[in-house]
Amino acid sequence: MLMSRYSYLFLAFFFLFSCNGEKENIQQINSVLQQQVNAWNEGDLEGYMQGYWKDDRLIFTGGKSLNKGWKNTLDRYKKAYSSKEEMGILSFNNLEIKLLSDRSALAIGEWRLIRITDTLQGRFTLVWSKLNEKWCIIADHSS
Repeated sequence: MLMSRYSYLFLAFFFLFSCNGEKENIQQINSVLQQQVNAWNEGDLEGYMQGYWKDDRLIFTGGKSLNKGWKNTLDRYKKAYSSKEEMGILSFNNLEIKLLSDRSALAIGEWRLIRITDTLQGRFTLVWSKLNEKWCIIADHSS
């Protein structure tokens, strides 16, 4: 009987701390996404790219193109959005973040870009990894 009480206490603390860790990780990912939105809306593409893994193995696929590498992805953005007006105002909506482990996550959602001449929108799937205690996107599929 005594052993089972300790077992229950252990399980209660385990679930309490794992739930808090899950919430903290999700908050950190949300924070990175908000920093990206803020940087984009200020016309700062390099600031926006800080949410991505700064590595040649980063994968970005959107439309009909596949880009590999942080620099190539930044160059793609610079080519497609050469001015603050072309960048417009970005928002992320209907976001769902699922932790796959304490070091990996999946996020799906909708993006919307409001510009003077038009509004663009689509969906995204982001694969996240916690590297050097920082969450970053290692793969992005946006349509």
